[in-house]
Formats: sequence, C-alpha cells, structure tokens
Amino acid sequence: MPEVSSTPARESKKSTWVQTERSAHEAWARLIAKAPMAARLAHVLVAHMSPTNNAVVASQATLGELMASPGERPVHRNSVRNALSILVAERWIEIIQIGGKGGALAYVVNAHVAWSRARNDIRYSVFSAQVIASEAEQNESLDNRPKLRQVPVLMRGEQQLPAGPGEPPPSQPMLDGLEPDLPFLQDETPVKKPADDDQIPLIE
Repeated sequence: MPEVSSTPARESKKSTWVQTERSAHEAWARLIAKAPMAARLAHVLVAHMSPTNNAVVASQATLGELMASPGERPVHRNSVRNALSILVAERWIEIIQIGGKGGALAYVVNAHVAWSRARNDIRYSVFSAQVIASEAEQNESLDNRPKLRQVPVLMRGEQQLPAGPGEPPPSQPMLDGLEPDLPFLQDETPVKKPADDDQIPLIE
C-alpha cells in the first residue's frame, strides 16, 4: 500500500501510540483487498485524529493531499468521497455535519459522538477534533499575514495592568486606573510551591 506522505498533525510526544484491536487488524486487511483507497484514507484519519475524541475536521481536498504519496498529485475528490462512503457503510467512521449543507465535516473514527438535548428541544453535541487546513484553500498567502492582536494569558490570582502607549488620535485615552479588562485566557497550570530545599538562603 502506498506510503502516506504527510506526518500526523499532532506533535505531542505523549500521543505517539494508537491502540487497536486484533479483530480490527483482520477487518482492515480485508478492507485493503476490497477497497485499497478507503483503507489508505482510514490510515490517514487515524494518524491525524484528535486523541481526545477520535475526530478530524478537514476538507475532502485536504484529505486528498494527505493521502498522496511524495511526488504524487493529490487524490481526486471523487475518489476521497467514494472512500468516505465505503468507510461509513463499513462502520469505520461516523460523519458529523458542521454548519449545515456546504459546511465543514467532522470524521469520527470508531467512537460515537454524544448528543444532548437543550432547553429548546434541539440536540447539540460538543466534542474536540483535530482541525487540518491546507494552504491551497486559503484566500491569501500565509507568509505576509499581519500579526493578530494579543490576548493576555493570566495565571491564577493575576490581574491586568495596562501599560504602553495607546492608539493614535482621534482615539481618546482612558483615565488611569479605569481601563476595562481585556478578554483573557485562564492558565490552569497549577503553581508549584517551592520546597524547603529549593529556597535560596539569604546572605547577611
């Protein structure tokens, strides 16, 4: 079977193993003989899926790029679409529609997504997924994009202290001490308390 060209999207050294069942290996061997393109796509999805929910969000064109071997052209969308249909029919994956017709699709490998019913009696699902985007599908170059505004990350117990110049006129500066807090991300990393051995003795 052709070698998948791209490395998995996740880089964490703690998530380099994917546990599988022996019966799945036997079924996968039959899938390779029956539908080699679908088996190749299954390998790509497993290699790039989120370790928390076994889900991948990517366009069919991007999946075609990931399925291609080095030096090959991307696999055609029709071939990707046919491979997905086989994987769904054989119960290898589940497809979740995001954003209605024409929106993104989440491909869930071997794990059902939990759906809950809200107050308005509409069922929703909240799950994590590995999102893969291709540069070829972007509207502008990725090299010269302007930097985003920075959102502060606060440790537990920290407060915001505005500093630096404000925007140029006609912007009206805030009064000192009355600046509103920016939206921020809360860092939940536990603060390590220094042990007695770690304390530096004072020099008199």
